[in-house]
Amino acid sequence: MKLQFYLRFHTRYGQSLWVSGNIDELGNNDPAKAISMNYLNDEFWFTEVDAKRKGLPKAISYKYFLKNEDGELLQEWGNDRQLQGYKKEVSEIQAVDVWNHAGEYENAFFSAPFKEVLLNQPAGKGKEGPRKNFTHAFKIKAPLLKKNEAVCLLGTGERLGNWETVKPIMMSRDGNWWVAKVDLSGSGFPVAYKYAIYDTREKTFVAYEGGDNRLVYSDADKKKITILHDGFIFLPNNTWKGSGVAIPVFSLRSKKSFGVGEFSDIKLLVDWTRAAGLKLVQLLPINDTIATHTWMDSYPYAAISAFALHPLYINLVKVAGKDYAGQLGSLKKKQKQLNELPAIDYEEVIKYKLSVLKELYDVMGEACFESEEYKKFFKNNAHWLQPYAAFCFFRDKYGTSHFDEWKTNGIYHQAEVEKLFSPKSPSFREAGYYCFIQYHLNLQLKEAADYAHKKGIVLKGDIPIGIYRYGCDAWVSPDMYNMCWQAGAPPDDFTAVGQNWGFPTYNWKRMQENDFSWWKQRFEQMSNYFDAFRIDHILGFFRIWSIPANAVQGIMGRFVPCLPVHINEFGENGIWFDYQRYCRPYITDGIVEEIFGVLSGKVKKEFLTPNDFGGYDLMPGFENQLQAGEYFAALDESAENEKLKLGLFDLISNVIFFEEEGSQGEHFHFRISMEKTISYQHLIPHVQEKLKALYINYFYRRQDDFWFKEAMHKLPQLKAATNMLVCGEDLGMVPHCVPDVMQQLGILSLEIQRMPKDPQKEFFIPADAPYMSVITPSTHDMSTIRSWWEENRERTQHFYNQVMEQWGEAPQFCESWINRAIVLQHLYSPAMWSVFQLQDILGMSETLRRENPEEERINNPANPKNYWQYRMHIFLEDLILEKEFNEELKGYVTNSGRG
Repeated sequence: MKLQFYLRFHTRYGQSLWVSGNIDELGNNDPAKAISMNYLNDEFWFTEVDAKRKGLPKAISYKYFLKNEDGELLQEWGNDRQLQGYKKEVSEIQAVDVWNHAGEYENAFFSAPFKEVLLNQPAGKGKEGPRKNFTHAFKIKAPLLKKNEAVCLLGTGERLGNWETVKPIMMSRDGNWWVAKVDLSGSGFPVAYKYAIYDTREKTFVAYEGGDNRLVYSDADKKKITILHDGFIFLPNNTWKGSGVAIPVFSLRSKKSFGVGEFSDIKLLVDWTRAAGLKLVQLLPINDTIATHTWMDSYPYAAISAFALHPLYINLVKVAGKDYAGQLGSLKKKQKQLNELPAIDYEEVIKYKLSVLKELYDVMGEACFESEEYKKFFKNNAHWLQPYAAFCFFRDKYGTSHFDEWKTNGIYHQAEVEKLFSPKSPSFREAGYYCFIQYHLNLQLKEAADYAHKKGIVLKGDIPIGIYRYGCDAWVSPDMYNMCWQAGAPPDDFTAVGQNWGFPTYNWKRMQENDFSWWKQRFEQMSNYFDAFRIDHILGFFRIWSIPANAVQGIMGRFVPCLPVHINEFGENGIWFDYQRYCRPYITDGIVEEIFGVLSGKVKKEFLTPNDFGGYDLMPGFENQLQAGEYFAALDESAENEKLKLGLFDLISNVIFFEEEGSQGEHFHFRISMEKTISYQHLIPHVQEKLKALYINYFYRRQDDFWFKEAMHKLPQLKAATNMLVCGEDLGMVPHCVPDVMQQLGILSLEIQRMPKDPQKEFFIPADAPYMSVITPSTHDMSTIRSWWEENRERTQHFYNQVMEQWGEAPQFCESWINRAIVLQHLYSPAMWSVFQLQDILGMSETLRRENPEEERINNPANPKNYWQYRMHIFLEDLILEKEFNEELKGYVTNSGRG
């Protein structure tokens, strides 16, 4: 049987198109064996293959690929294009298709939150019935139909009804497509047609789709079937809008929780979300972070496993059930004590929960392991569960997560881990304890997720950009990470010295060689519970801010990968290159006096040594920030020692260039914020001007195309691995190529009112938000609306007069009407999603808001030792009963078009 493929696509010089499918003649879905297409005319590319009838699958699935000039393949979005229904007398199938661009708005509506929760509709609506004899199958997608609406087909000629709207050809739903099978025998080609909307309840024609008439050119032949995949119906595609609430699980407070929010509390949050007219619940990462058994583990982005859930969120009563409730002893007394605290006592909560879980495991473990449900869970998750449980076993056995300090098993060997799980192993029962906990966490989170879906609420998760340096993932596959680097962020509004997260960076080359299997498994695991997710710091997929292992502050980092400045460029740009002056810390008497004041003599004596250039070098043992930090960590804490330490950090970072390691003095990278260094300020204006021009070229021009390609090596494959809705946190120092990549791939951006991406603007205006975005007035890394209002009086006054368009002096405090006005600005934004921290929603009410807004902040990125212990101040049960407030909020949501 002959298969012909016609694809509407406009290419540029050097590009080519390919098709791949699930049969031998189409390469068996192997992109490397895809079939090349030929340029036919300005409208179509074409190819044909002869397929053997014997062994053909019931449906031939296929998709198209675009090969760029550099040889990289980019696949179209989706996996729902099929050829089927061929009969014995059919000798030729002709497919006429349009490329499915991942960035099309409508594709978002076929992702998990819409397809499975928000727009879930039964198949067959508007069905006219299948036709056995047909020559053409028309297929179209229409995700945003209203209730009782269906798609119909009209066109030229008797077979298509002569454009008669009284009785159009009704289409039936088949998966993602609306389908009409028509016999166009005897029609004069080309045939003009259009899709339209029909009200099935009133049995009336509603409206044609927009745009010009569509045309089908292929003639009608009983031995040939033409299948037209026409993409999306031409209707407004940005009309759907939703809103949601953001809060970490640990911040939830219910009358049955245990001093911290638990997975079971999500059900109460869902009940309130539904009552308030919202559609989405956004959570922070929920993975296990137990590395030190101290409050430092409260940092949710430092997971010891990208797969394991945090025992912090387990509900002990649910684990015990009725049969083992007696094992809980004095639980209620401890629960009451911890639940009355205004914030989370992380150490006490996790300590108590783990001890009770151990007692429950001792009496429940054996029966649990014999259950079919557990066996299925273990089998499906063994790839991460066994290494994780082994890691936890050795962590607790040796009292540290630093696997390089363990007496045994510091290097991961799969065979040794499997021995640990042999029933004959003396440690089998101890290792099984961690599997037991994960099994029950999975049950509880899955129950909460299923409940949310039943109530029509979407769950949105969060994927951290990094992994913990001393966690299970690094232990199992150290080659997947650059352990000699630390991920972080350059200086920004949060901190002038940048951020050092301490995570190793990803070895993307190695991950790509492994077909991104770790990422794909991570997405698959997450999709068990979530419908959408936020990629933390999506800029890291373009380039990651990388800090050497011997540095402490983020300001000592650079972007990796990054095109360096070649040594020849200095001469080409009129700069005399002086290695000592540009690449070594610039230290003079005046600089020492400026930084250290009365401590200058002590600094020169104990930490510096004169050099041959009229200045100073740092003494051995203090030449990098790590050495200086370790020296002062061993001393008593005092204001003087802190000033000395930070002063030495400033001296060490007082450079203009970093030499690229291994480049033999040929490649260099600018230190970020060069113009703020004392070294730069001491240069003559002429040299400053030359360096500044090269600096701008380095950071803002030369890298863009390079970083675009870096992202396109990773993100398309990763996005194609999941049907969850993908949202990117694209804040910070954003390259010009980032919006383009996100738009091409249909990844939603993040827009924040007080963090405009346009450096010329003081505030972002919600009304200017792109449709494919999530807009919010604040995030967990920021102060809430009320707290921000009091931070900077001058900026607040600008906001009050210019953004809120109010006259006169701004109120000293953020009164409820101000908070409400800001929330409404975001609700009426054109963005697909407006999401609010729960604190900002409660800020609309003078009676429900927390008394002190300073207690509402979750994280301060400027503090690397932030204690993540915020907890909502009222019980969820009581919030659900605030019917007047909930109805008021629901009214705002509905009136804004997000109901």
